Amino acid sequence: MQKLFILVCCLLGSSWAMAQDNATASNGNVRVVKDSRVDVLIKKQIYINTLAIRNQSGFRVQVISTNKRGDANEAKAKVMQLFGDYRTYLDYQAPYFKVRVGDFKSREEAAELRDKLSDLFSGGVFVVPAIINVSLDKELSNEEPY
Repeated sequence: MQKLFILVCCLLGSSWAMAQDNATASNGNVRVVKDSRVDVLIKKQIYINTLAIRNQSGFRVQVISTNKRGDANEAKAKVMQLFGDYRTYLDYQAPYFKVRVGDFKSREEAAELRDKLSDLFSGGVFVVPAIINVSLDKELSNEEPY
């Protein structure tokens, strides 16, 4: 009985498959319906990819490392006032507040800013490795054409 049922299912299944093949072969048109959620997933993936571009290894210029928040805030304000083109960061790594400037891909770029800042801060100005924020516009402008 089971063998007969399996045989009938196989015969019917193959005839249904041929019926579908014959219908598309004779008509020649295929209709594709795309789910709208695919577009949402594509947009999310593009956003995730741009975030990955923004966080890269690079360098920043450290102008002060102190355990006094007030001194760090003053140094940050001074840098922001004089060098407004560069982003300034106040990082806290217990027990020190560190003021770091810029997002540079190479040590040489950071060294140029270090030389400018070394006259303003007496405690020592250093180029330090960091995870930098690269804007998408800046990243695209630095790409080489194919």
